[in-house]
Amino acid sequence: MGTPKKKPEREPKRQPEREPKKEPKKDRPVPVPMSPEQMVAEARKAFFVVFGLLAVVWLIQVANYSDHYALSRDHALVSGDVGTLPDILVAPLLHWSWAHIESNSGPLFVFGFLAAYRGVARFLGLTLLIALSSGLVVWFFEQGDVATVGASGLIFGYFGYVVVRGLFDRHLIDTLIGIVMGASFAYLLTVAVPGTPGVSWLGHLGGLLGGLVGAWLFRDRRAPRPASGALTPRTTAGGTPPQPSPDSPRSDLYKELDDLGLL
Repeated sequence: MGTPKKKPEREPKRQPEREPKKEPKKDRPVPVPMSPEQMVAEARKAFFVVFGLLAVVWLIQVANYSDHYALSRDHALVSGDVGTLPDILVAPLLHWSWAHIESNSGPLFVFGFLAAYRGVARFLGLTLLIALSSGLVVWFFEQGDVATVGASGLIFGYFGYVVVRGLFDRHLIDTLIGIVMGASFAYLLTVAVPGTPGVSWLGHLGGLLGGLVGAWLFRDRRAPRPASGALTPRTTAGGTPPQPSPDSPRSDLYKELDDLGLL
């Protein structure tokens, strides 16, 4: 009898390598829409902050005047002078005369309040950005040994921020405010162009650019809405769920207000 033939051994099938599971992306915390009560509280806080800023500017002016404007001479921003760079944050609080501060006070309060009423912390960051942008444009591009002080750069920055903020935040009220302010004070732009005598048009232009950039940097970042039309769940940085809950009888009102950009 012959030797039985062995069947060829089959190679074991290779299991397809499994791709590592990707961790689900965590949603970034997005701002909670403010209730009307919170908006009133924030607006009240903004009023006192901007009023306090204006009071500080006037107190500095009194001290400046009593010392024959030595503060303005010592802390003015001079183009190309490295020693004056730290004065970028001080120069906006100084003025050359009573007429100078009087012409700036009204617009500073109005535009400052409109820029601050949705959030004081955001307003402080915006103010720092505008002061830097206005001062740096003057420091780099101003011609001659011109000493620059005044709150005009802040005013133009707040103006630019207020005009375009609603477009980035998608808030109906802020968009309407921007349209009204832009139409009412468009003449301000005439002193932010080259050749304007007696004023630092570069400081105005730098502040305006800072306000426009700030409107984008400090915009509200909202989560996309689900297709069902229900409210998107949002949480604060601390993980607190928004109020009111979907079962609340006021939830429909909040949804409508949020859709219109009123919250």
